[in-house]
Parts: sequence; structure tokens; C-alpha cells
Amino acid sequence: MHADRATSTASTGSHEETSAPALRISAGASPASASSRPDVHEQSRMFNRDLSWLEFNSRVLQLAQDTRTPLLERVRFLGIFSNNLDEFVQKRIGLLHRRIVDGVKAPELDGLQPAELLRTMRAVIRDLQLQQAECFELSVKPALAKEGIVLTDYPELTAEEKRWLRLWFRRCAFPVLTPLAVDPGHRFPFISNLSRNFGVLLNEPGAKGNEGDGPAPALFARLKIPSVITQWVRLPEQHELGEVANLKTAPKGRFVPVSAIIAANLDDLFPGMNIQEVVPFRVYRDSENPGEQGDEDADNLLELVQAQLKQRRFAHPVRLETGPSPSPQIVGHLLEELGLKPADTDERVGLLDYTTLFELADLDRPELKFRRWTAVTPARLRDRDQSIFDVIRQGDVLVHHPFESFEASATRFIQEAAKDPDVLAIKQTIYRTSKDSPFVQSLIRAAESGKQVAVLVELRARFDEQANVRIASALEKAGAHVAYGVLGYKTHCKAAMVVRREDGGVRTYAHLGTGNYHPRTAQLYTDLGLFTCDPSIVDDLTELFNFLTGRSRLDTYETLLVAPINMKRRFIAMIQREIGFAKAFAKGEHPVGGRIVAKMNAFADSDLSEHLYAAAQAGVQITLFVRGFCCLRPGVPGLSENIRIVSVLGRFLEHSRIFHFGCGKADPLDGDWFISSADWMYRNLNNRVEAGTPVIGRSARAKLLRILQVMAMDRRGAWELRPDGRYDKLVSAAGVDSDSPELLGTFETLMREARS
Repeated sequence: MHADRATSTASTGSHEETSAPALRISAGASPASASSRPDVHEQSRMFNRDLSWLEFNSRVLQLAQDTRTPLLERVRFLGIFSNNLDEFVQKRIGLLHRRIVDGVKAPELDGLQPAELLRTMRAVIRDLQLQQAECFELSVKPALAKEGIVLTDYPELTAEEKRWLRLWFRRCAFPVLTPLAVDPGHRFPFISNLSRNFGVLLNEPGAKGNEGDGPAPALFARLKIPSVITQWVRLPEQHELGEVANLKTAPKGRFVPVSAIIAANLDDLFPGMNIQEVVPFRVYRDSENPGEQGDEDADNLLELVQAQLKQRRFAHPVRLETGPSPSPQIVGHLLEELGLKPADTDERVGLLDYTTLFELADLDRPELKFRRWTAVTPARLRDRDQSIFDVIRQGDVLVHHPFESFEASATRFIQEAAKDPDVLAIKQTIYRTSKDSPFVQSLIRAAESGKQVAVLVELRARFDEQANVRIASALEKAGAHVAYGVLGYKTHCKAAMVVRREDGGVRTYAHLGTGNYHPRTAQLYTDLGLFTCDPSIVDDLTELFNFLTGRSRLDTYETLLVAPINMKRRFIAMIQREIGFAKAFAKGEHPVGGRIVAKMNAFADSDLSEHLYAAAQAGVQITLFVRGFCCLRPGVPGLSENIRIVSVLGRFLEHSRIFHFGCGKADPLDGDWFISSADWMYRNLNNRVEAGTPVIGRSARAKLLRILQVMAMDRRGAWELRPDGRYDKLVSAAGVDSDSPELLGTFETLMREARS
């Protein structure tokens, strides 16, 4: 999540001294430059999910526009914005396309019909991409040039530099390129999803038409820009121009996009032909396989996923993106071959694909990036000579990544279990992990040593399906018991359990988290993990793994919140309980009213929205930290004036889910606290297997409270959702201490506190 600066009622005292009001967010906000998207339907009780997501991505874009963001991080955020948008178009535009083709007339939650929503989304996307191009061309590029990183257009080069680039092209790019002609002997080629291409119109000098009374019609050819070569070529210094070797990327210099180099040397690829017009373009394909939503009839889930991966590669195109002022003839040809309409085309100014900027963002210029952060080892885990199981027996351990080390906690938990001769069994869920995952290596080692190893590998984790198929195969070869998920549901819970032989018999240890067992994203995402051997939790977790790997109809969990079984029901019951306290407080029958504070990535469940509206009307004070899209409408008189919603964005991606219910207690530490793998979305609560665990220890609760306190004070990267669906950037009052969370923001504050 993200913040700026503003006054706050939150205390900066110790955890124990903090009272409930510290969880409230200041009402202060400053006008923000709002997106130009049309207003949502005012009569709706819910915002449109897709338009709300576009509002979220506009806040990501503003991180690139914010000159307080380190320069190369601004470059990176431009790439992140595009990467986000690429996935969104594949998933959501693709889904809308299918709904329109299928004749679906049912309106969205805010009353928009699919066709109307699609038109609105396209308009917003065009506006945001224009803002992105202006940010890059007018702000970021000049700032890079001042730092010695000059992004040079091809016409600006000297003749000598162009000769050098032609030599570079012949040696490093030409052998990789494959021009594909389209004529009676060559069918229209397959255009892969998100690949960057040139559409080329050319003709043969002197060639006549069929009647012999005019020139032959222009021929079409397609050239794909390969992603396997560098996307930005550094020009050599003057004394190096005689060399033709591919220069290694340097931390500064003049850089030329490889697309411009290829475009300038097309005559080498089409020798003897007249090149008439060239259009850069990209094609988006639908990433949603219709069969992905329901797999109950699948005989073999592994085979189903492999088949769906092949289908996705050849999925129907949903959008054509071109450079500015493209040739109508080339665009018309592409639309005809791709089965698209003119409305499905968008022209882009600036770069066609800003994800190529990741290459520049990785330049070795630490002074232009966020200060390097090394996660600290949690205090209780610093003694590597002490078994992690001994530590957990002394009390639950709550860790907060990336401020606290993932390697020294979650990775160590499974590594020690794999090596420990007293460990009898290890069970773990894997939704996403790295290619060289230490978890997979440890599980393989454990299985090969004779331990019982059971792993739930979710094959349907979007865009990670192929990697997970390979992981499942490697684990099976090592002798692990591998399950592919529960038919009809994606397994999204993050859980591991270790069964260990000890003096008193057999004891079970557990790790329940909010994020994936992924070492790389654990350095970039904020997530929480709880280590415990509490019998009430581990007994439920044992039942959950039986549900995942076997056949279990258990519908009662004493402690865990498990979707789709009891999680939503339990959340609703806790909301109803807060309503009771609010009503009793209003009558003077109870000293404390109702209080709900929740932190998540997204909110789109209409049932929970209605219960929160009822709670707000009863007087329950509700604060939601929702990083991404949020469909609940806050601040509406008579409906939701007691609900505040804040989004925090910045250096790290806010990913943890925290849920607090006051339970009628003045001290938040006496209320209920949960962490969970699930957002408050219909799919998470109804169509996925998710797990939430109570956090019982007082010191662990204080840690969660502090996170929410800091986010409530944050005015460095926080935005508050308005009743009309737009967001106000929160700002600090004058004279605020420079070391306060208001000015430092959530991430810098938590890094400093972790170090101390």
C-alpha cells in the first residue's frame, strides 16, 4: 500500500499503550489529479471491478510520475504499469469479448452493460497510456539524460554511429530474425501473444499486376522482434566505434532501442525489395480458457491443464496495438486476419512496449534506486544452533516479510524438517514458487530420505501452470505424494506442516502465511507468516490437508477459517457481532462500540459489502486498507459514512491480509486477529481453497497492530477512496517530524523499525 503526508490520530507510542482510536484514519485529504474516466453510476451500491482496477493502475503510474521516487525506480514503475495492464487486457478484456460474443446482457454490479463497459475501459486505457507516454518523454527521459543515461532516437545518430549499429545489427540481430512473407505460397503467420512485430508493405521493383497494366499490389510481411536479444543497445564511445563486438551494458551512456535499429535495417532482411510502409504492432490474446472455470468433469487434471496451456497460446485475439499513424492498409490486413474490428485497435505514442524499460531499470546505478534492503533475521530465530522447532515450542512466531528474512524463517522451517531425522512427515501447498525453489529441493531431499512427503501443487496458478507441472513431475519422481488440487476449486492457501517424533510422542508444527513460498517475491511483497504448534490450529490444519489430498467432507473447523467451507460464514458472523456491540454502545449498554479493521489486496464480494454497509449504518467504525481494486463505496451518507478505505502503494507490493474485530474491547490487543491467504472477493471465498488463522499471542497481535498503525499514519504513499470512485492523495500537515511515519511512509518506517 502507499502514502503521502497528513495529520493522524494514531499514537507513536508503544504497542501496549495504543488504543482503538489509533486504528482510525485521518479524514484529511487533498485534491488529487483524478483519472478522466466517466463517473460510475451514482445509483449503484458497488463500484465496477474493472474500472476500479484501472484506478489502481493509475496510482501505480503516479509512482512513476512522482519525482520523489528514485529515477530508475520511476523507470521500473513505468514497466510495472505496462506489465499490469498487459495482464489485465488479456484477462478482463478477453472475458468481456466472450460475454459480448455470447450475447450476455446481464449488467455489471454498477449497472453497466458489457458493451458499454468495454467502451469505457478502452477510453480509460487510452488516457492512461497517453499519460504514461507523456511521463516518459517529457519527464523521465530528460531526467535520465541528466544522469548520463541518454535514450537516443535513430535520426539523431551520426553517420559513423549508424554504420556501427549496422555492423552490430548484422552480427547480433540479423541471424536471429525471421521475416515471414504473406502471399499465395505463404499463409498468414501466427502472431504470438504480446510479441512485438513489424508489419511491412513491400513490392518487387518493376513487377506488374495480373493484367500487366499497372504495378503489382503491395505484399505483406511480418517480422517479429525477438525477446532473446537486448532491447536497448549502448552506443560505444567515440574511440570504440571501430569495434563490432556486442558491448556489455554499462551504467551510463547513449542507448538506442533495438526496434529502431531493426527498422532502420529492414533492407537487409528484404534485399532487392521496395519497402513502402512499416507499422510496429502487438496483439493481445484472451488468457481466460473457458474450461478453466469448471474442471469437475476432468478425468485427469494434469492433462487438462496441459491442454489448456496449448489452447491459451492460440487463444482468440482481443486487441491490436500499433504505433502512431499506422498504415490503413496494414491495419486493415491485420484486422481481417486476426478477426478483430476497428474498435479493437489502439494507436500508441512513445514506446510500444514499456516493459523493455526493465532492462534500463536494472542498470548498476544504486544512487538512482531505492536504498538496498537486506531483511533482518527475526530475533527469536537468530541462534542457528537452536532448532527452529525448539523455538516454536516456546511460543508462536509471527514474521513480516520482506522486513524480516524469509530465508531465515519459512525456508529454514522446511530445510530443517527435511534434514531432521526425527521428522516423520512434511506436507505443503505450492501455488507459485521460483524455478530453483529451495522448498522443492528440500521436499525432494526429504522424500528421497524416506520421509512421508505430501505436496499440493496447484497446476492452475495463472501464468505459472507450466512451471508447476514441472515441479509436480520432479516431486513425483522423488517419491513424494503429489495432489493437483481439489476439483472445482483452486488451492490458494499457503500452508505447511511438519510431523515430528519427540519425547512426549508426536508433535505437529505449522506455518500458515499470506504469501507464496516464493523466495524472490518474498523480497518484493509484504507478507506475514505464523509458526505455531498450537494443537487447536495444527489439528485443523491436519484436517485441511486431508481435504486437499484425500476425500474429506469435514465442514467444521474449530479454529481455522477455511474457504469455501466456513470462512465467509465466520466473517459475516464477526461483522454481526460488531453490529451488536455498536447498537449496545448507542444505547449506553456497553462502554465500547463496534470496530473492524481489515487489510487486503482487493475487495469485490457483494455479500460482505452489504453486511459492512449494515454495520456502518449501525455505527460500527470500519477502516479498510485495500491496495488494489475495491468495489465497496465508502463515505455515502446513510449508507457507508462510517467506512474509510485507503490504498497504500510504494516500494513493496502490499500483499498481506490482516483482519481485526474489536469484540467490544477498548484495547485492540484484546480483540480478534486473523491473517489469511484470501482477499474479500467472491472467487476467494467461494471458488478457492483458502486458509486464515487466528493470531493469539499478544506480542504477535501487537506486531499486526503496529503495521495497521503505521499505514493509518502514512502520508507518503496513501490514497483515500472517495464516494465517486476516485482517490485523494493524502498529505501531511505542516511541521510534521521528518522521522515520523507520515513523511517516511509505511515501508521506510517498517524497515527502520526492523533494523532497530
